[in-house]
Amino acid sequence: MTGFASSIEKINSWVWGPPTLVLIIGTGLILTVALRGLQFRLLWRGLYLAFVVRREKGAQGDVSHFQALMTALAATVGTGNIAGVATAIALGGPGALFWMWVTGLVGMATKYAEALLGVKYRKVEPDGSLSGGPMYYISQGLGMRRMGALYAFLASVSAFGIGNMVQSHSVADALRDSFGVPPLASGLVLAAVTGLVILGGIKSIARASCAMVPVMIVVYVLGGLGVLILKAEMILPALKMVFRDAFAGSSVAGGFGGATVMLAVRYGVARGVFSNESGLGSGAIVAAAAQTSRPAVQALVSMTQTFLDTLVVCTITGLAILVTGAWTFTGTDGRALTGAPLTSAAFSAGLPGQWGGTVVAVGLVLFAYSTLIGWAYYGEKSFAYLAGPKSVVPYRAAFCLCVCLGAVTELTNVWNLADLTNGLMALPNLLGILGLLGVIARESRDV
Repeated sequence: MTGFASSIEKINSWVWGPPTLVLIIGTGLILTVALRGLQFRLLWRGLYLAFVVRREKGAQGDVSHFQALMTALAATVGTGNIAGVATAIALGGPGALFWMWVTGLVGMATKYAEALLGVKYRKVEPDGSLSGGPMYYISQGLGMRRMGALYAFLASVSAFGIGNMVQSHSVADALRDSFGVPPLASGLVLAAVTGLVILGGIKSIARASCAMVPVMIVVYVLGGLGVLILKAEMILPALKMVFRDAFAGSSVAGGFGGATVMLAVRYGVARGVFSNESGLGSGAIVAAAAQTSRPAVQALVSMTQTFLDTLVVCTITGLAILVTGAWTFTGTDGRALTGAPLTSAAFSAGLPGQWGGTVVAVGLVLFAYSTLIGWAYYGEKSFAYLAGPKSVVPYRAAFCLCVCLGAVTELTNVWNLADLTNGLMALPNLLGILGLLGVIARESRDV
């Protein structure tokens, strides 16, 4: 490990240490209690608003409920659902999946709160578009302008990690391994098609997301369900292993029980947040653009994103890895598989012929591309908050350039940097949510 990678890993150990994990889970638990388990009581209403009602006519906003949800899903359903889940299990053992579930369940309440505040404190720009997100509700709701600016800075930088380089690197890996495509070629093509969409702003991104996200999720989920159906007899043993190892540790992961439990918690929570972004506040940025007259209504819709991302897509990936036994597989170099190759090995072991590897490769490309265009919007809005609207075009150009860079960058450094920026983003956002807990409760009384 290089000195740089070692330094980032040490910082990550601190950023993702017990205080941050407690803050993320604790904030979700506080919101769950304060909102009387709203994410469980009103989940179906949120899904109904998103997929049946879809649009609130006559309300102010740039995109519909459905378009806002699809854009948020575009940004979150990415390599975290394929490579991130696999990495969590490879490093933390099967118990990491349990802690991903916990992060998702309490994260639904956190996502609800973020979206609610994003809509409540949004502002109308001179061109008529809407802007919002943690930088606005921290600065306006709490009067902490410096912390709001800090969040905007972290989010604009994080977009190059979680929403850019991690995605392009995973795509380049998948296309090289499956079809022999050179990483640089993958990066150039990805940069070009990303630029074509993000130049049109949120409406262009929303249209692309609505066309792509439902199809890619359905195809991937059907492939995963195929693995689970063919390995149905292994589902119950896999679930028992998840719950046992969440509290007792995994012997395969090495070390003594206490150490592996901490690894399960750390990687389960970190990859869970990486996947669904609950606690990062990023989803509030696109929620603020939704056509709605009541903050709580869009918040219910936004809440379903975490459910679909973690409790549906990530669960299918994790169980596929466990029921096939792929988490114990080694590669041709004798090392344990991790990341996208581990998920690909699981689907290949569970589905006949070449279907498994193809589903994962195609899914990874589509998931990553959708995340690129979603996070481009998050990043440019955050940067515009700091540098003004004229900074958007240069930011988009830099974003596309980094797509190429990510395709040829070492995976370890990319993931570690993404984990680091995620953790740093979460801190001001979660403190902002806790500080505005009274506002969240008042706005939710008549939901």
